[in-house]
Amino acid sequence: MALKSLKKKRRIQIVAVAAVALTLSTALIGYAMKDGINFFRSPSEVAEAPPSPTELFRIGGLVEEGSLERGVGEQIRFRVTDGGATIPVTFTGVLPDLFEENQGMVGTGRLVNGVFEATEILAKHDETYMPKEVVDALKEQGVYQEPETGS
Repeated sequence: MALKSLKKKRRIQIVAVAAVALTLSTALIGYAMKDGINFFRSPSEVAEAPPSPTELFRIGGLVEEGSLERGVGEQIRFRVTDGGATIPVTFTGVLPDLFEENQGMVGTGRLVNGVFEATEILAKHDETYMPKEVVDALKEQGVYQEPETGS
């Protein structure tokens, strides 16, 4: 009888230790990822509910025509739009080769005093590609046009 009781006790201890280890590892993973998750927002969403200056997020849309300004050094200013709202963007660095006006882009950064300060800019990588989030935001505003196929 004592042997069965000891086995049962050992099993309960193993299950309890496994549950604690699982809970602890889940908590540590969540804590480690809290700064690594960047939420996507369209310019309209940013205009409606501006995030705090400490929140890192991604914004995407079309680079507004006539808004691209190159400053001193690597400072670049432009506006990103989804047809419903326009957000000014600043970026210091080298833009991707395919970055141009009226083309899709996604930027990562923070909104400070109404200006999106980008730390990273991504542009489309071929003539037909645009990030899914950007396409969805543009369709929601009714300004997305399907790319022409060369057949």
